[in-house]
Amino acid sequence: MQLPPPRGPLSAWLIGRLEGRGSPMPSSITVDRTSPWADEDLQLALWCCYELHYRGFDGVTPDAEWDPEILAFRARLEKPWSEWLTSSFQPVVTDDPVSRQLRELIDTDDGPPLAAHLHRHADLDQFREFVRNRSIYQLKEADPHSFGIPRLDGPAKAALVEIQADEYGGGRPERMHAELFRTTMRWLGLDDTYGHYVPDVPAVTLAISNLMSYFAVHRRWVGALVGHLAALEMTSTLPNRRYAAGAARLGASEAQARYFTEHVEADAVHEQIAAHDLCDGYAAQHPEAAGDILFGAACSLGLDNLFARDLLARWTATTSQQVAS
Repeated sequence: MQLPPPRGPLSAWLIGRLEGRGSPMPSSITVDRTSPWADEDLQLALWCCYELHYRGFDGVTPDAEWDPEILAFRARLEKPWSEWLTSSFQPVVTDDPVSRQLRELIDTDDGPPLAAHLHRHADLDQFREFVRNRSIYQLKEADPHSFGIPRLDGPAKAALVEIQADEYGGGRPERMHAELFRTTMRWLGLDDTYGHYVPDVPAVTLAISNLMSYFAVHRRWVGALVGHLAALEMTSTLPNRRYAAGAARLGASEAQARYFTEHVEADAVHEQIAAHDLCDGYAAQHPEAAGDILFGAACSLGLDNLFARDLLARWTATTSQQVAS
């Protein structure tokens, strides 16, 4: 993957560092502290920092993953990002089982109707834009959550491995969820190269990926990481059924929509494993982590809602302009 073009002074410094151009680290970090999820420069810089822990970039030495200056720079970027997350999505914790609290958190979430729009109203261009944005995470689906495997023990570890094994196709490369997503991308005429659309997507799309990576690379947030995964699994079945129906309405074959139908079936099972075996199991071992689990889930729901709201608003604006013209 090529390094993306910068979106401001923070990403410009980082990309220059990765390309071997020496310059002093910025003396101050200026970001949008009220809406850091929408800060293009911040989110791109964070995404590039985290990507060094995944596949890296063409022409960039693997040693950059542990470059002390880059790690120090990332820590400075993470400070306003983490402060906003903890101030925005801190849930109330009760004595109920964590799985029950997760269910209540999800049942009271009232996000924008993105899945319903894609099901019944989206045209092919809108569906294509949705998939293009989703590719930033889906082409490395499950990888951030796999960071949690060596940090767990006992039933919680077994539960996470069971979920991840399905995500990676159960040993069959063609059944890996990232590969199924590539088939959907090719149906829409999209480039399925890993990271190809990073330069094109908005900050909120990068923020969704960055949230997972933030939890993944910090052992302190292992509880949030499993809570994030549980929220994804527990909210997946109905939206993916709608995505599959929308894709079929727009002409997708069974194979081209299989990424979505696979999640309808798999996540109905994963939901139970994630909520009870993984999250309840981890909370039984670490009672003090209940709040972190719920925090990770709340962050997942919150950022997904921001993404959906942003996408629907842009489509509405485009439709209004077309009507006006």
